[in-house]
Amino acid sequence: MMKNILIPTDFSENSWNAILYALSFFKKMRCNFYVLHVSPYNEMIGRAPFHETKDTILENITHTDHEHMQLLLKKIQKLPLNPKHRFFTLNEYVFFIDAIRKQVEDKEIDFIVMGTKGASGLKEKTIGSNTGDVITKVKCPVLVIPEKAKYTKPKEIAFPTDYNLLYKSRILNTITSVLSINSAALRILHIAKKEQELTDLQKKNKSFLDDYLEDDIEHSFHFLSNPNIEEAVQCFVESRNIDMITMIAKNLNFFQRILFHPIVEKISYHTDVPFLVLHE
Repeated sequence: MMKNILIPTDFSENSWNAILYALSFFKKMRCNFYVLHVSPYNEMIGRAPFHETKDTILENITHTDHEHMQLLLKKIQKLPLNPKHRFFTLNEYVFFIDAIRKQVEDKEIDFIVMGTKGASGLKEKTIGSNTGDVITKVKCPVLVIPEKAKYTKPKEIAFPTDYNLLYKSRILNTITSVLSINSAALRILHIAKKEQELTDLQKKNKSFLDDYLEDDIEHSFHFLSNPNIEEAVQCFVESRNIDMITMIAKNLNFFQRILFHPIVEKISYHTDVPFLVLHE
C-alpha cells in the first residue's frame, strides 16, 4: 500500500532530523515523500525595498529556495535509500497553514512529519508555532519529531487518554497500522488526580478500545494518580522506555497540557520522544 508523506522543511537541523526519522520510520513501505518549503512571502513583501516589484522579489526568493531544495535533495539521495521511496520537492509562497492544507488535499497525504525545537512555553516555544498550528488546524495525522529524537524502531507506544472520547475507526485504524508496521505494543495511560471509579461513558469507551484491539495488538491499560499530567507522562515514559506518544487532538484541554505546556524541570519528553497526533 503506497503512503503519501508530507515533510515541511525550513532547511534547519531539526527539519533534517525529521526527514531522517521519516525515512527510517517508513523504510519498509512504498512511499511518496513530498518535501515542502513554504517561503514567508508576505513578510518579504512587507520588508521590500520600494524600488523592487513584487515579481522581482518573488523571482529572487524562488531562485534561492530552488537552490536550497536541490541541495537538500542531493543530501537525501546520498543516504542508503529504499528503492520503493520516491521524492518530490514543492515550494509554496502563501501562508504556511494554507500551503499545508493545499498539499494534504492535492496529494492525498497520509502523514505529515515535522521537526520541532523544544524550549519553553505555549506553542511558540515548546514545539514551534508552525508545528503547533499544523497540529491544531490541519486534519491529518502529524508525526512530530523533537530535535533530540533519534530513530529507534518503536516497541512501546503510549496512548494517554481520559476515556471521555468515543474513538472513531479512522483514528484506531491509524494507530493499529503504526503498531503493525513496527510490531509495537500500545500502552494506554489514564491519568487522574486521584483514583476513582470511571463513569459509565468512560467504562464504555475503555471497553470498546479493548475489544477493538483484541488479541491482534499487544496492549495494556495503566493508571497513574498525579495532579500534574506532564509529570505523570514523564514518569510513564521513563519507567517503560516509551518510544512514541500518540494522542487525539480533539481532546484539547488534556491534549494541550501534555503537548503545549511550559517546560517544567524534569520534563524531557518534549525534546526526545516523537508524538503522533491524530484527528477525527
